[in-house]
Amino acid sequence: MHPLLILAIGIASILGLILILRVNAFLALTISAIVVSLLAPGAPNEQIARVATEFGKAAGNIGIVIALAAIIGECMMASGAADRIVQAFLKVLGERRASWALMGSGYVLAVPVFFDTVFYLLVPLARSLYRKTNKNYLLYILAISAGGAITHTLVPPTPGPLVMASTLGIDVGVMILVGGLIAIPAAIAGLMMARWLDVKLDIPFRDTPTVPVEGGPDSADAAAELAKKDKGLPPLWLSLMPVVLPVLMISANTALTTIANSEHAPRLAVSDVNDWDTLRSNLTDPKSPAATRVAETLKATEFSIPTGEWGDAEKQSVINALNVVMVSKSHLLYDNVAFDGVVEKRWKIEGNLKQAKEADPNSAATAQLQRQLDLDTRLQDDMKKMQPHELERANRTLLEVTFPGVFKLHEWNTPARKAADWSALFGNANFALLLSTILAMYLFYRQKSPTLDQLTATVEASLMSGGTIILITAAGGAFGAMLKVAGIGDTIQKHFESSGGAGQAGLVLLLLAYGVAALMKVAQGSSTTAMIVVSGMLASMIPVNLGFHPVYIATAIGAGSLMGSWMNDSGFWIFAKMGRLTEAESLKSWTPMLAVLSAVSFVSTVILSFVLPLV
Repeated sequence: MHPLLILAIGIASILGLILILRVNAFLALTISAIVVSLLAPGAPNEQIARVATEFGKAAGNIGIVIALAAIIGECMMASGAADRIVQAFLKVLGERRASWALMGSGYVLAVPVFFDTVFYLLVPLARSLYRKTNKNYLLYILAISAGGAITHTLVPPTPGPLVMASTLGIDVGVMILVGGLIAIPAAIAGLMMARWLDVKLDIPFRDTPTVPVEGGPDSADAAAELAKKDKGLPPLWLSLMPVVLPVLMISANTALTTIANSEHAPRLAVSDVNDWDTLRSNLTDPKSPAATRVAETLKATEFSIPTGEWGDAEKQSVINALNVVMVSKSHLLYDNVAFDGVVEKRWKIEGNLKQAKEADPNSAATAQLQRQLDLDTRLQDDMKKMQPHELERANRTLLEVTFPGVFKLHEWNTPARKAADWSALFGNANFALLLSTILAMYLFYRQKSPTLDQLTATVEASLMSGGTIILITAAGGAFGAMLKVAGIGDTIQKHFESSGGAGQAGLVLLLLAYGVAALMKVAQGSSTTAMIVVSGMLASMIPVNLGFHPVYIATAIGAGSLMGSWMNDSGFWIFAKMGRLTEAESLKSWTPMLAVLSAVSFVSTVILSFVLPLV
């Protein structure tokens, strides 16, 4: 069956189950994954098993961080850390800029805490501010929504962005930085829209039955309420730590890894060639399939091997051509047939390496065999999906193994690379969020002195909410993997390559990501489900030569998941009921404000994908 027909059946299966039959998203994704797997090529005994295998892989990649993020949010609420952060914003900005303070509070708190929890936390404060100023109530609650909704859909470790990062193979630190950057103009635009709506719409303030709108003692004074609460809250620096610590650790890892990659340690220089004449004779040897492959790859880049004397210009031209080939995915250097015999079988390399280490662990032979073993490990991966620094390293090692003695052995473990390797330990999302979880639990224990049973109950309650997200995420990962097995990605990539190349493919995928996410959002209501489903669909479609970092696909999906919020969205009802607005009033205020967030974040995504492609 044609891959695109399988894709159509898979998408129709999901939409039909979720939208028409109202099947739970986990069941819908699991059933659709099995349907796609049955239609895809493969032995009958593998077609169900591979769905379960991919489900497990997806759960393993994302399950721990989602569970830990849920615990962090719950403990921050219980300890009063979230209250402290809100108060800090208000004290710095003052009541005249209360809308900015509420928007900023929502922006920060929705990173580790679910949006509905953030709204529950901040709405009472918006009410208190209204009682003091007697104006701008709609502005206040929309400001909360603008800040909270945008980071909820763009910045990990909230489940939706976290799942997208995992599914699309995006470094979490990159997702945090780019998502946070794109979220800023969107949040500001949302606040501007909130001001306009507050002026245009005549929506009355409706107080709760137990608290009068006017009069009463100090309840009318927001500042007095804050001062009263202030005594039992943790210090600001400690309150911020569960949010800031993982962001700093993950971002530091991203920064150090970027620095190490930018060194281009495997890149060739003229001085790296020990014997230029031997290099030329090797490249022109018709009896060596590996040498012929290297020479043909160089010719594909419109380079010809010099035949005369080796001058500085000729040497530099060879080096430049080899460096281009080492990072090229359109003209891959490695071919398993051509290099058969150059790269020994793994079992043979391991046996020879063991003997060499016993004889002399520091010998040149030992180092060469270790490089062959490392190379074999990297060649087992799909080279077209390697990051540029990984591809460059694999190809440099391939040249060193193919032409022994011609090239100097490159030094991979530079000081920058060693620092990056250590940062990868401490900046791992699982480890960073585990430390943050311990800190959040300590905050809760420090402030409220709960019994062990109460602490356990709080953690278990948070895990119950996170468990559903993990199941849906894993099922979405299995569905996306089955689309890949069906050959969707290769088919779409060939189509793009034959009709316009990377630029068109990238723009079309951004539009597709945004449009399908918006459709899913309007149809079934959940932004998180839309992000999980659409990222799973698109993971198998992203071409190698996309033209920009896949993080922009994720932010386009996140932007689309904000469009068209209405009565099937739990966020719509939280805003309406907690804000005490009617359904019609919510449709006139909440829905257009989220549409502005959606449009601005998508436009920012498109602009950044061209201005700052990150590739």
